[in-house]
Amino acid sequence: MTISELPDPKRAQVELASLQEDVPLDALYGVLKALGTEKIPEDPTDLQKVLDAQAERLKKMMSERAALRTDDPEIKRLVASADKAIGQGAIVTARKFLDDAVGRVEQTNDAVDEAEDLVKQKRLADAAIYARRAGASALVFDYKSAAGDYAKAFSLTEKWDDKLRWNYKNQEAEALNAYGYATGDLDALQHSIDSYRVILNFIPNGEQNRDWAITRNNMAVVLQTIGERETETARLEEAARIFRDSLVVFEREKDDLNWAAAQNNLANVLLKVGERESDPKRLNEAVVAMRATLEKHPRDKVPLDWAASQNNLGLALYALSEREPTSEHLTQAEAAYRLALEEYTRKKAPVEWAMVENNLGNTLVSLGIQLNDNATINKAADAFRAALEVRTRETFPVSWATSRLNLGNALSGVARFDMGTSALEEAAAAYDDALTVFTRQRFPMDWASAQNNLGSIYQTLGQRTRDAAKLEQSVNAFQAARQVYVRRKFPLDWAMSHYNLGNTLQLLGSVTDKPEHYGEAIAAYRDALREYKRETNPRQWALSEAGLGSALHWLSMSDANSKTLQDSIAARRAALEVLTIEAAPIDWANAQNGIGMSLLNLGNLERTDKYLNDAEAAFTATLKVFTRESQPLQWAFEQNNLGDVHWNHASYGAGKLEYLKAIEFFENAKRGFTEAGYTMPISLTDQKINLAKKQMAKK
Repeated sequence: MTISELPDPKRAQVELASLQEDVPLDALYGVLKALGTEKIPEDPTDLQKVLDAQAERLKKMMSERAALRTDDPEIKRLVASADKAIGQGAIVTARKFLDDAVGRVEQTNDAVDEAEDLVKQKRLADAAIYARRAGASALVFDYKSAAGDYAKAFSLTEKWDDKLRWNYKNQEAEALNAYGYATGDLDALQHSIDSYRVILNFIPNGEQNRDWAITRNNMAVVLQTIGERETETARLEEAARIFRDSLVVFEREKDDLNWAAAQNNLANVLLKVGERESDPKRLNEAVVAMRATLEKHPRDKVPLDWAASQNNLGLALYALSEREPTSEHLTQAEAAYRLALEEYTRKKAPVEWAMVENNLGNTLVSLGIQLNDNATINKAADAFRAALEVRTRETFPVSWATSRLNLGNALSGVARFDMGTSALEEAAAAYDDALTVFTRQRFPMDWASAQNNLGSIYQTLGQRTRDAAKLEQSVNAFQAARQVYVRRKFPLDWAMSHYNLGNTLQLLGSVTDKPEHYGEAIAAYRDALREYKRETNPRQWALSEAGLGSALHWLSMSDANSKTLQDSIAARRAALEVLTIEAAPIDWANAQNGIGMSLLNLGNLERTDKYLNDAEAAFTATLKVFTRESQPLQWAFEQNNLGDVHWNHASYGAGKLEYLKAIEFFENAKRGFTEAGYTMPISLTDQKINLAKKQMAKK
């Protein structure tokens, strides 16, 4: 068939198809010639369908020709001849050339198969070398290099071995996760998630089988890591959903170990979400989930998994302890960590050992502060220092910053028992170190925590040095933390920052002699009490009530308002319903002292002695905690306060004996101030003694 043999309408239709589809006109005519005159459709629509289909095939053949690579000269010659024939429209001739080319291919198939097998073995062997180096890199915590080598191993095996490609891609994802966790690199964490998604595509027909559940479980761990560093909880909630989906599969497959792993991960997410909520419901759920995990992680079969579950149980118990006034859960958390350390030894599992030492330190700090035990707080500092021997800045910058932050908390606790500033300054340096890693942009939660803790250090420094500038720095740090701790997202942290701010403002009022700061402190405590409820946060509620009572007391000194003093006494008595001597001895004693001070001032304001016996009882009660041996400075202040009570009794006509008691207590106070190395009040105490002696002489 030639062009001239076709009727004009058909010829025009063929020429138009050649132009539109960009295929040689002769080739398109050749296709029609191969079809045969009798089979060419008469209907223009049917003809167009044939032309479109064959033009598409021609284009595909032409593109494949461009991609053809062969070292066989005979095959090259035959293919070139076929291409030329197609271009001239000699389709049948082209087919013969291609038949000969295929024959040539079949003659060399065995040699090619052998060569292909050699290539496969070479690729798998090369991949194994990359994987071996990746493993060595991971052993020295160079997770970034490990991830790169696993990626190379995956690329070498992807087309040759399904099992190996799965394994290498999975190890790449794990290395990326480890690198992102250690350094805070969000891109690495996201690439880890992407790698797990690649693995999920290997599962045929999207089947939700055991491999699907394991892979998604691992991916959710990465989502959790990202979610912990974000102010929103969307990724944490997504991780929780995935863990629950995995649990269904593992239960169906009767896979106890992976079920326990998913349950453990779910508990961790519940813990992280629960820490941000006022209601302790999720924290209690986390504890229940952790205990369920331990039942499926027997120590004799999977000792390291058992240790991991003990550590996580400790974390959940520690978080729950912050919502309760007693130390019961703290003691349980300490026991769980110490059990974990029996398996996580420094020699066998150094990274995990350091992690548990860090967690144990946090619990010991809280226990030491709650029980007023300096030795326990020092043990906490030792635990953090031990953890930092493994958690170096070079290898684990995020973990290093975390442990430096926690060491600062321990040193802040140690400073309670040391009237100097060296421990406080060391704590401030630790917080500053942490802030070099925990920037607001990358780690908003940790940044806010460091700012809050730095505010507490400046608060104590300002209190001890009577330096208003330090107290202003404290105010600024707490206000900075509140930029992250917004009430909607972090109600308890928001309340905590207000409580801490109230403490600083109260001190600022004392140092600057500006009573308006007491009013600001009262507002801050009342803000804290908007979230701190006795039912859900009894200890924090009680501490805020006590702080409110203190600020009201000092405000009354400027406005001479008996109602303000009565409100102060009521707030502190409410606090004592939770702050018992057994659960919180120091806080209990401070509240008793505050009540005594307000009762003493109330009597002076109303010019009556009717409150003196209650004031004396309150001051005397504090001596159960503020002993001369353990708290010489506080003991001295209580001696001074008891001296004031007896001096007031004497002034209301109780007689010479009350003067003598007052003088005796004042003398005790002087000795206590001297022993504590705090001499500032001694001159005032001497004045009281001299004045009491003069008044007694006149009687």
